[in-house]
Amino acid sequence: MTKGGEAGDLWVFGYGSLMWRPGFDHVERHLATVHGYHRSLCIYSHVHRGSPTQPGLVLGLDRGGSCRGIAFRVEARHSAATIAYLREREQATAVYREAHLRVRLEDGRQCECLAYVVDPTHHQYSGRLPPAELLRLVRQGVGQSGRNPDYVVNTHDHLISLGIEDKQLAWLAHQLRPTDQLP
Repeated sequence: MTKGGEAGDLWVFGYGSLMWRPGFDHVERHLATVHGYHRSLCIYSHVHRGSPTQPGLVLGLDRGGSCRGIAFRVEARHSAATIAYLREREQATAVYREAHLRVRLEDGRQCECLAYVVDPTHHQYSGRLPPAELLRLVRQGVGQSGRNPDYVVNTHDHLISLGIEDKQLAWLAHQLRPTDQLP
């Protein structure tokens, strides 16, 4: 189904930190939309942005709705290395399932992208949490990849720079920024 790019190239869909820190070589990068999933802070982070005793929250693609993000095209010769890198990065606790999702690029092309969707049966799946609990968990989270508030604010800022609005992340970023840094 991939249109645009060479046969055997890999497309990867990023909706969180992959958008602003992919960590792999790519030859194309486009705004893209996936239907049937939405971006959600629905994963208790025990490694990257928290710990088992003080979890943070990270994003997952959860069922329902749609999500705008970034689709990256990786040349076929780098596909295996990219998949290995993504598995190491995204599967630290196996909370995500690898999925191949149909994605529409900003120019109208469609492609099948590798994406990491949350496994709702995993013990780290939080489901929908009330705003006060989201804020509490994000504020407390610190893990191998840094402070959870930095992850949320960076993701929000990058979404805004791409023209993507996410009300939940906007509210959290507003709560997390020092008052002297508010827009």
